[in-house]
Amino acid sequence: MPVTTLDPKTALVVIDLQNGVIGIPGAPHTTDDVLERTVRLADDFRAKGLPVVLVRVSLAADGSDAMPGRTEAAGRTGTPPEGWDRIVDALAGHPEDIVVTKRNWSAFYGTDLDLHLRRRGVTQIVLTGVATSIGVESTARAAHEHGYHVTLATDAMTDMDAEAHRGSIERIFPRLGETGTTDDILKVLAERH
Repeated sequence: MPVTTLDPKTALVVIDLQNGVIGIPGAPHTTDDVLERTVRLADDFRAKGLPVVLVRVSLAADGSDAMPGRTEAAGRTGTPPEGWDRIVDALAGHPEDIVVTKRNWSAFYGTDLDLHLRRRGVTQIVLTGVATSIGVESTARAAHEHGYHVTLATDAMTDMDAEAHRGSIERIFPRLGETGTTDDILKVLAERH
């Protein structure tokens, strides 16, 4: 379903656009393209007085707060470089933005994201970020479960695997909300706000 509307209280939620993620080769979109499109959205949201939430993933230096459980796919190993969990400069530095630190895939689980949104009367979120099938999809599922209207900026997100990205875009996201490009969302935002 295309983007039909944006609620008066809509927030932009940006997933993991941080130093340690932005260098990952994205597919099908480059992370540079995702960042450029997200910056355009963030600038427009800020100009209209709408909340921008910058979500970053971080772990304790000793890994003690890493997700437990056995998986078939290997997780991170080693110590990440200094500053890997800092929001990229192109998005950082706006004191009105909300910064949420997560330890899991979803920006809702174990964080205060829902509290920040509800206290501001937010009823809808627009999602961007990396990786489509992991952090973005997990956050979209949780947002839907929490009763938010969800809009997904399909060209302002990417994955490490183009097929995983496509699976989320084509099969999962239409069940969770509305999808559209950055330009689609900016057009509706200009009309609505």
